[in-house]
Order: sequence, then structure tokens, then C-alpha cells
Amino acid sequence: MNVNIQFKKGVLELCVLVLINRQDRYGYELAQAVSQHIEVAEGALYPLLRRLVNDGYCTTYLQESSEGPPRKYYKLSDTGREYMKTLTNEWNSFVRNVANLIEEGTPNE
Repeated sequence: MNVNIQFKKGVLELCVLVLINRQDRYGYELAQAVSQHIEVAEGALYPLLRRLVNDGYCTTYLQESSEGPPRKYYKLSDTGREYMKTLTNEWNSFVRNVANLIEEGTPNE
């Protein structure tokens, strides 16, 4: 089992919520934005986006594109914004605690 893959899966939802919070985005644009920070398969994103919509954290709308058919954009709902804040706080606490554990476990050289 590749632990790095598990790390990515665990944080992908938070990354997507943060990016959509910054500005409404369509799927491919989200995949590109996430990939600038962590490597992720585009196919992993769409099931997550569907779930975020089904759970009421995001809404969608179509917008015309000069480069082809209309694009489906994702927008955070108020519930999604609150959920993102909760996940962000939990993530920051988790990272601090893991960093402390690692630091405490490292012998002085």
C-alpha cells in the first residue's frame, strides 16, 4: 500500500473545497489547480464533486464557453463554506499534532 496515495485521498476533499471557495471552477480547471500542488488523477475528482453536490456542500451551474460546450461550474454553498472551515481547523490541528509527535520522537543529535 502506498501511504502517499492515502494521504492524497484524505486531503483531496479539503483542497477542492478551498479552491472552489477562492472562485467557482469547472472540473478540468479544478484538476489542473489541484495538480499544481499534489498529483491527482482527474478521474478521482468527479466522484468527489458529485458527492459534494449530493451532500449540499456545492451547487452547480452551466456557463457558456468560447472553447466548446457550456461548462459545469461548482460553487460552495453556505453549508459547504462552514464544512470547509471545520475541515481546515481539523487539518491544522492534525498537522500540528503529527509535527509535534515527530519532533518529540526525534533524538537529539
